[in-house]
Amino acid sequence: MFKKYNPENQPKAWLFLLPSLAVILVFNIYSLFRSFNLSFQKGTLLNHSFAGTENYTRVLKDPVFHKALKNTAIYAFSTVPIGLILSLVIAWIIFEKVKFKNFFETIFFMPYVTSTIAIGIVFRYFFNENYGIINYFLSFFGMKPINWLNSVDMSIPTLIIFGIWSSLAFNIIILLAGLRNIDEEHYKIAKLFGADDWEIFTRITFPQLIPTLTFLLTVNLISAFKVYTQVFALFNGQAGVANSATTAVYYIYDKFHIANRPGIAMAATVILFGIILIVTFLQNKLLEKVND
Repeated sequence: MFKKYNPENQPKAWLFLLPSLAVILVFNIYSLFRSFNLSFQKGTLLNHSFAGTENYTRVLKDPVFHKALKNTAIYAFSTVPIGLILSLVIAWIIFEKVKFKNFFETIFFMPYVTSTIAIGIVFRYFFNENYGIINYFLSFFGMKPINWLNSVDMSIPTLIIFGIWSSLAFNIIILLAGLRNIDEEHYKIAKLFGADDWEIFTRITFPQLIPTLTFLLTVNLISAFKVYTQVFALFNGQAGVANSATTAVYYIYDKFHIANRPGIAMAATVILFGIILIVTFLQNKLLEKVND
């Protein structure tokens, strides 16, 4: 009797997976447990001792951490929905109205493979109060120059604008792939019965894109809660004026590298990990009810 072939039970398959599993084990799983263990230690990275829950108490009582979480939440719940809506509109226009789709896909994908630091330097010139191109265009509408980068009140709005633009490239490419997977027969039948563009979009395109949008919503929300590079690039290594653009990950970076308090940094990391886990779980439950 010959056994049926089952790729999951082949020893050779595990042999080929070993390099990837080793990398995941060392840089993901071990790092996670190491961070959790370090969150209960005080002192420096090389010379530390057990401190119990002292680090967690300090982090939870720190007003700077509360501000960082607030800024992160504002950024995430503003950037993600606005970015997804804009991405969906642009992807739909490219898919339906533009002839040279491949050319525009390449243009929109270029920011995704470009260094965020390099893009941040360019955006610093765009947002400059005196000679920035954004204030130049606003002047045509009679508006006074806005201090985008050196104002406490404008730090988060500026970061949100930069974050929305940064998220467009990845979202548009994934949405275009989702649009291509929709059977064209649906559109032909709908047009045969006289459906207009809005009816086709709301009754065929959007329902078919719900799995893609669910994936993008989850990925974007997790990325938004981990925002750091955009802050570092846009405000030239700082967190805005008077730390007005401090985010949760920037707070962790500051405690670990600047203040040399790895225990506090890791405690903040564990708390942020728990928040992301809870938000993602609630989001998935909400999306399941919407889909039903």
